[in-house]
Amino acid sequence: MSRLCDSIEEFIKALITETEGQIDIQRNELADYFRCVPSQINYVLSTRFTLDRGYYIESRRGGGGYIRVRRLNIDKDEYLLHLITSRIGVSLTQETADSMIETMADQKIITHREAAIMKTVVNDKSISLPASMKNVIRANLFKSMIMGVLAV
Repeated sequence: MSRLCDSIEEFIKALITETEGQIDIQRNELADYFRCVPSQINYVLSTRFTLDRGYYIESRRGGGGYIRVRRLNIDKDEYLLHLITSRIGVSLTQETADSMIETMADQKIITHREAAIMKTVVNDKSISLPASMKNVIRANLFKSMIMGVLAV
């Protein structure tokens, strides 16, 4: 299932890039194209096109309904400060950190190489502590890395 989700995500991202930041899609048509159920499209949209990842989704129901996916233009410093002050908090899961890192790379706030390094640092395997402490340490490490990006 993950490969299908990856394919759907890449397809939607390519469409957004071609149309300079916004697309209107019909969920059923996209599901037919990928030969999957419409709920699979919903899953991809709700997990991979979130505000944290720099996307805004709106939908219109009914016969002529559509789903509009819009890529947000993120100001580097404003976004990073928002992460530090509002999103990270005192605890951060690996999944959430990875999502934020991917957004920073997609928005060219950091390079893909820097993203890979950051993901390695916040990975559960890199934090050799009891599970109860990992998310707290991860949040502190992630905040420190973001402060380093802001300083550049």
